[in-house]
Amino acid sequence: MKKKKIILRIVVIIIILCILGGGCAVILLRNNGTLNQLVLGKRSIKGKLKDDWGYEVSGYESDILNNISASGTSDMLKSNSFGIANDSVSTSESTLGFSVGGSKNINNFRENIKNNYLPISTDITYNGLFYDYYFDTGKSEKSEELFSPSYSTAVSKDPISGIEEYYMTVGLNSNIKESDFQRKKLNIVVVMDISGSMSSGFYEYYYDGKTNNTNEDGKSKMQIANESLNLLIDELKPDDRLGIVLFDDEGYLAKPINLIEETDVEKIKEHILEIEPQGGTNFEAGYTKGTELFSDEMLNNEEYENRIIVITDAMPNLGKTSKQGLTEYVEKNAKDKIYTTFIGVGVDFNTEVIECLSDVKGANYYSVHSSEEFKKIMSEDFDYMVTPLVFDLELKLESDLFEIANIYGTDTKEVADGTIMKVNTLFPSSSNSSGEAKGGIILLKLKCISTCGTGLKEEIEGEKLKLSVSYKDRNGKQYSNSQEVQFKNADSEYYDNTGIRKGIVLTRYVNLMKNWILYERMQSSKNEYDLEHNRSDFLITDVKGISDCIYTKEEVFKILGENERTSDKLHVSEEYKKIFKTFEGYMKSEIEEVRDLELEQEVEILDLLVMSK
Repeated sequence: MKKKKIILRIVVIIIILCILGGGCAVILLRNNGTLNQLVLGKRSIKGKLKDDWGYEVSGYESDILNNISASGTSDMLKSNSFGIANDSVSTSESTLGFSVGGSKNINNFRENIKNNYLPISTDITYNGLFYDYYFDTGKSEKSEELFSPSYSTAVSKDPISGIEEYYMTVGLNSNIKESDFQRKKLNIVVVMDISGSMSSGFYEYYYDGKTNNTNEDGKSKMQIANESLNLLIDELKPDDRLGIVLFDDEGYLAKPINLIEETDVEKIKEHILEIEPQGGTNFEAGYTKGTELFSDEMLNNEEYENRIIVITDAMPNLGKTSKQGLTEYVEKNAKDKIYTTFIGVGVDFNTEVIECLSDVKGANYYSVHSSEEFKKIMSEDFDYMVTPLVFDLELKLESDLFEIANIYGTDTKEVADGTIMKVNTLFPSSSNSSGEAKGGIILLKLKCISTCGTGLKEEIEGEKLKLSVSYKDRNGKQYSNSQEVQFKNADSEYYDNTGIRKGIVLTRYVNLMKNWILYERMQSSKNEYDLEHNRSDFLITDVKGISDCIYTKEEVFKILGENERTSDKLHVSEEYKKIFKTFEGYMKSEIEEVRDLELEQEVEILDLLVMSK
């Protein structure tokens, strides 16, 4: 009787609210996992939420694929083709920048060094390091275009050789106000690695066969991966869909892809925390099963983005294991507008595998070493991470005096032919209070191709470099624009802004570290490759300076070995300790010039290397 009176009072209140406000009222009553949703206006009464978890530790897979729901989507703000809300109210004039796809941090590089391990060369990347920092892009005026590049130039002396080098940045600017940005609704499938290697601690190498050290809370990679997946779920909205696939020796459907608003999220999160590692690593099986969850209806619904998020330590040893073979799966999905994000866990996360897989349209990856770190990534980057906006960006340089010597910070491994720069994907990125964009540049090193002469300085300063850009938006519509750029001074050091200066010092830092890693690894390698003959190629000298780290994938493969990554104790040759000390002085002086104290974290790494035994 008492319960009936309470319900009657609630109904009376709802009626009064509707009369006064002209809207609708929603009352939520939760009881034993049941959601009684009484809605006046747009929706009808909803019943019990689904606990559609179907995975058991034994490997049993429930036949629940038929429960996939492609209906019941709620209303959303009317959006244009870029996922920007047309009718939202702007509270800020700041605009978003862009950053490239592929690597989004270098956490694995830093954590290996801090834990006394020698990294591998793919642990540190240009675009991964750039995304740790904010850059002045050189933007001088507003543009109505989705993507509007800006260009900055510099002449900079190599801190080791003193040789003057010519650089240019492509500033990655958008016309999107930060207050207007809104991602599309999502069809998300998480494909999670539950293989035996996930049982090791975050700071251990599973294939060493021994325990070196553990993180403070004693959690394994599997436990942190489980917690990270739950943090990811917290970022989803009621009209997003979520599916989950697990893989070890084979793939298992753990949760069919259903709407969050129809899902008993708390029950699902409880099931996730119970997952335990077992078996081998068949990435192919897990990724294939995850792809199967996307129906044609989902793929043809323009209101939704489709993305697979793989959580793994990236050491496949069953099924198709070649990087080329695995990349084919990711590329095929990208053509169907199913894009992929990789979340790498643990210090033994094999970046060499994922760096190849992320060289695909719409792909990106992060490495994490704690649930707190993952929470930070989710809170700051999730909406940007799942929203690629610019594709197939191509820049063409026309000049009689210069050609492109190298490109730093792109997500494509295609080698420039001297006139072309290519970028697979641009994702939106945040701006700071100074208007600088996170990861907002690509750096070009230019080579003067004119013969030396008395009038070369005047020729360079008078040369107008024509830069033409073309790109596609997410709907495949083509855009293009062009600008002319000049060097201000040909024979003395200068920088257009702090953005290009910071980009140069960070690029030199990456080149230095890659050369050092390969130099050390060649010394200890026992394979048949002629390492002694090539080791000197990776030594920085006063004559050649901080040269680009040039190697082929085949050479890296021979140096690094198979997918199952084992540790190598950190060691630094005396030659490189001297180079690190010199570079540390250079970086400290650059920190004062660009006024970015975040760069101190790289100085700390240099200190660790100089002091290593």
